[in-house]
Order: sequence, then C-alpha cells, then structure tokens
Amino acid sequence: MGHKPPGGSRCPAGRGITRAVQPNSKFEAEPNVSNHFAWIRTMLGLQRTLMAAVRTSVSLIGFGFTVAQFFDKLRSNVPEGAPALRINAPRDLGLLLIGAGVISLLSFIWQYREAVKYMRSGEFAGLAASLKAPLHRSANIAAYTVLVIGIAAFVSILARF
Repeated sequence: MGHKPPGGSRCPAGRGITRAVQPNSKFEAEPNVSNHFAWIRTMLGLQRTLMAAVRTSVSLIGFGFTVAQFFDKLRSNVPEGAPALRINAPRDLGLLLIGAGVISLLSFIWQYREAVKYMRSGEFAGLAASLKAPLHRSANIAAYTVLVIGIAAFVSILARF
C-alpha cells in the first residue's frame, strides 16, 4: 500500500490520489470538473429560489397596491349619506400585503447572500467559478429593483399620493 500523508486521506478507489482534509471539515470537496459543475448547479438553484421569492414578492406588492388603489377610488364614488365602516381597512390591508412582500423579499435576499458567501468560502473556495462577471448579478438586480418598487409603493400608499 502507499504512504498516507498527515492531514490527507487515500482515495477510496486506492489510486494513490491524496486530498487535503481540513481538521474541522464536515466533508471533502475535491476540486475537479464534476464537483465544479455541481457547485455551479447549486448556485443556479440558489438563483432560481431567489427569483421565486421575487415573483412572490411582486405578487404581494402588486396585489396590495391594487387593493389599496381600487378601494380608494371606489370610496370616492360613494354617495354622501352612505354609512362608512372602517374606512381605512382596504388601505391597511394593502399596506399589510405590500409590507409582507417587502419584508419577505428582504429576508430572501439576506438568505441568498449568506448562502452565496458560504458557497464561496471554506471547503468550496477551490470549486468556486472564477468568472469575469459573477453568476448572480441579474438575480440581484431583479431582487433589488423589486425591493425599491415595493418600498416606493408602501410609501405612496402610506402618504396617500
């Protein structure tokens, strides 16, 4: 049998290939083509998850804005003597939906950034793609654009523009 270097392990197939094992590592991430493409698939999966969160937030923000605007316009067409129960209820519901969309998107953006940071550090540093442009730029642009639109919608409904 071959020599087992300190801090390394023998390849399971016994081909004499050694790989470095970090002392506190949960697993081994050998930098090879298969693992690199698995890393890229994981990053793309993270992006798909972020974009699903963006879609959900767009739905919440859009529906909240629509509810608030629709009932505000409807309220302006109510005759003078008609009873008004909870006149701010539609506006409050709209603000609640918009706020839920913005807060959920903030949460997903934070989780996405933490996952990307994890995927580029430690055991995965050797697998990370060294591309000129990061893989996640378009997902970030979409997420931050929707976040700004959601905040603007919340402020416009709150200020009754």
